[in-house]
Amino acid sequence: MKRLLILACAAMLAACSSDQEDIRSWMTEQEKGMRGSVKPLPEVRPFPVVEYTVADRTPPFALERLEPETKSGPGSGPDLNRRREPLEAFPLESLELVGVMRQGERVHALVRVDKSLYQVRVGNYVGQNFGVVSGISDADLTLKELVEDLDGDWVERTSKLLLQERQEAKR
Repeated sequence: MKRLLILACAAMLAACSSDQEDIRSWMTEQEKGMRGSVKPLPEVRPFPVVEYTVADRTPPFALERLEPETKSGPGSGPDLNRRREPLEAFPLESLELVGVMRQGERVHALVRVDKSLYQVRVGNYVGQNFGVVSGISDADLTLKELVEDLDGDWVERTSKLLLQERQEAKR
């Protein structure tokens, strides 16, 4: 029985070799018509030479060149010693602009927080990000806020409180 099994396996392997001969002959025929092509290399352009005089410039790897500049001095951050205004206790999202009043040249905005109503004019502080009211129009209240970025620098950004009626219309 063992010999019969070995003979059967040998016959099967012999049959496979004839299939492989067909594939090999087909491959050799296909190789005759093939031609390889290599694209030429791109032209290497030399970089311009730049003179570097050490006396005039800072060294290229000096720490002051690698570290980002930081804003320092007066006016770079908020004034933490001034007296806080009532609307600075609330986040900007909880404030609602409900109206604008004009009396001659003076313009006041009406801002509602919870159930209380406050009068705000240009120069008042609003919100928790040291926001100063920079403009009041019939449709919105514009703020300039000071926000600390990831580097610890104070960055100015502009925010707006829209009139409540217009805000509901956008929803």
